[in-house]
Amino acid sequence: MHDKALINVDVAEAPFSSNDRRRRGRGDKRTLEFAASIRATFEPVVQVSLYPRSEIDVFVQVLQQDGGVLQAAINAATLALIDAGIALTDYVCACTAACIDTTPLLDLTNTEESDLPNLTLAVLPRSGRVTLVTMETRLHVERFEQIFKLAIQAGSVLHEQMRAAVREHTGKLVQSMEIATVGQGEGKDGAGDTEMYNP
Repeated sequence: MHDKALINVDVAEAPFSSNDRRRRGRGDKRTLEFAASIRATFEPVVQVSLYPRSEIDVFVQVLQQDGGVLQAAINAATLALIDAGIALTDYVCACTAACIDTTPLLDLTNTEESDLPNLTLAVLPRSGRVTLVTMETRLHVERFEQIFKLAIQAGSVLHEQMRAAVREHTGKLVQSMEIATVGQGEGKDGAGDTEMYNP
């Protein structure tokens, strides 16, 4: 399709990123599944029609991990795409949730992911639409509903944190651009036309 952009996702894990020293190359099954999940998550969110005859590449390099790799990769990709100026219909906020007895858990470690039934969910907070749900173990229906609701709530909290981070980053960029503009307006004597920035 030439009328819209193609999204490519590449996931690589450093051999020192976890206690498991097995080298996971780009052809590793788990790595390929992560890449496919991330691509499927963002395809309905990125406004690909604005970038015809283009490719949008998302590179995920995992340097350290102790659980929650997929959720962290999705959240990082959201912020990276926003920082790159790629048009999105909404933020994508992901989290992993589980339940031990009657106690809900978020942001699981590797051990918890291995021992507990869990799910990873990606949600669009503005519409409440879910773009990804993955489970590697079976969940009872009642437990699923409980964990699902918890993950949705966590997505809303993540959204506020991500929005705050974007606003802070954007503010710093604007401030640095203003400083650079003032610097360009300075004459040889060091005096600049700074009055244009006064209220």
